[in-house]
Amino acid sequence: MAHDNQTYTAFAGSHRVAMGDLATVATKAKAFLDQGESASILILDDETCRVVEVDFRGTADDVVQRLELAATKPEPRGPGRPKLGVVAREVTLLPRHWEWLNAQPGGASVALRKLVEEARRSNESKDRVRQAQETLYRFMSTLAGDEAGFEEASRALFAGDRKLFMALTRLWPKDIRDHAERLAISAFTPES
Repeated sequence: MAHDNQTYTAFAGSHRVAMGDLATVATKAKAFLDQGESASILILDDETCRVVEVDFRGTADDVVQRLELAATKPEPRGPGRPKLGVVAREVTLLPRHWEWLNAQPGGASVALRKLVEEARRSNESKDRVRQAQETLYRFMSTLAGDEAGFEEASRALFAGDRKLFMALTRLWPKDIRDHAERLAISAFTPES
């Protein structure tokens, strides 16, 4: 279906219903709904906290079969060299930038790839924290946007104030708070 180690979490309101791979989470969420529960189910990709759309019609097997079918659809191919992982996209630069890039050994593409790799290496820890903060904020916006202290917790998150963030999330329902705290592990620098 997706990456082998990719995990998901299902929530019904503020209650965590399931965690695990997508088929397992969808099956447990379907069983929850089949018990006559009226709360809507949100399934989140744990890596990004983006909502995953799942069609719960039919049996649990029908749900899983649709997920598997969707996962096997080939990605549309575009320009570039997709077998090598190279994708063509447009880059807009000033003429002096193009002149410099074209004068580099290997040309513009090689020079750009080297510059990107160097920037990735030098900013790796900052980028990891920023991405974790964005993921946590996406989770908070989706499930805790109406909770007490949400705005203050958001400000504490982006200010890097772990202590204040944890204090503010203490007011939230247990499953939401626990999930936010789990995501917060990567969202703050070690010194915060």
